[in-house]
Amino acid sequence: MSGVENERPFVEEIDGRQLMQPIERYGVKLLSIGFFVDPANALVWRGSMASNALKQLITDTVWGELDFFIMDLPPGTGDIHLTLAQLVPVTGAVVVTTPQEVALADARKAIAFYQLESVNVPVLGVVENMSYFTPPELPENKYYIFGKGGGRLLAQQFEVHFLGELPIEQEIREGGDFGKPIALQPITEAGKAFEQLGQTVARQIAVQNASN
Repeated sequence: MSGVENERPFVEEIDGRQLMQPIERYGVKLLSIGFFVDPANALVWRGSMASNALKQLITDTVWGELDFFIMDLPPGTGDIHLTLAQLVPVTGAVVVTTPQEVALADARKAIAFYQLESVNVPVLGVVENMSYFTPPELPENKYYIFGKGGGRLLAQQFEVHFLGELPIEQEIREGGDFGKPIALQPITEAGKAFEQLGQTVARQIAVQNASN
């Protein structure tokens, strides 16, 4: 989605340790398991193997000074999520859902997981993805293909913040496919939605940090 699928991080020795250098694109430092595996083959790992790989990506990398460190986690509440919560001090989790009930069921479990006393990761809020579709020829119209307001209701149910809605639009898909994220185009309606979401999440992080 950032146009770096053919890049390969290199390793250098620093103070006797072999450390990875992340790929950088659009001012963002990136690492992914996808850089280290053959895209034509399935990745068959047990939970412990995935957890060890996550530890290496975090601790064996020269990240340098960062404004934010963001981990994009798979859906669910498995080993990866537990490993992350135990490995680093997590400021907060952003739960992403689509509006329909089948997606909300998983999002409920995710929020409940983070709120467990044994996990205790603050939930910064809920983002509703694919909220609505607006045809280019009818810019004032919104069609709620997957239902309306599910993410907002979920946030109310768990008394967490509703961080915003993201539309489902062709230009978002095209941006991801061609490695030029729509967030780089704030003049578009979809780009504005991503920019606003980023600002809202940053504010919630600032509030969370101030309360600690």
